[in-house]
Amino acid sequence: MDQGLIHIYCGDGKGKTSAATGLAVRAAGCGKKVLFARFLKNEESGELKVLDQIPEIDVIHLERSYGFYSTLSDSEKEEVHRMYHALWSDILNMISEGTYDILVMDEFMAAYGYGLIPQDEAITFLREKPESLEVVLTGRNPDERLVELADYVSEIRKIRHPFDRGIRARRGIEY
Repeated sequence: MDQGLIHIYCGDGKGKTSAATGLAVRAAGCGKKVLFARFLKNEESGELKVLDQIPEIDVIHLERSYGFYSTLSDSEKEEVHRMYHALWSDILNMISEGTYDILVMDEFMAAYGYGLIPQDEAITFLREKPESLEVVLTGRNPDERLVELADYVSEIRKIRHPFDRGIRARRGIEY
């Protein structure tokens, strides 16, 4: 790839992470090196077991899962803030080495929106990213500045979801 582009998979529908995971697998199958980072997700998601088995994909695993940000105590929020700032620094350092063709940041929009990663720094990174680096961002409600920088913006809209009827997330389907 001569020119890497920026993708956003957003919206309130199911499938944003699945789309990003599918793109990562496709890229790996074509010999591309992928860095897959996740924000505000738990380490129980089934796709991690598969992604970890693909040599072309490096998944950054988190030390701890916290659940929904809005339900955390103030001390947990401070801990999450520190952890994601460190994760953001790790991502920047790994990308600066020049070994990755694709960077996937799953649930980036939530981490960005809650200020868990430095917003202005994230915008600068996207504007000045390595020219050949493809970047995939997922999550609800992308900031307009992110949308303006993106080359692809795909909105996944919920029409119906089992959660609305009280059916909780099911292993192997939603996580």
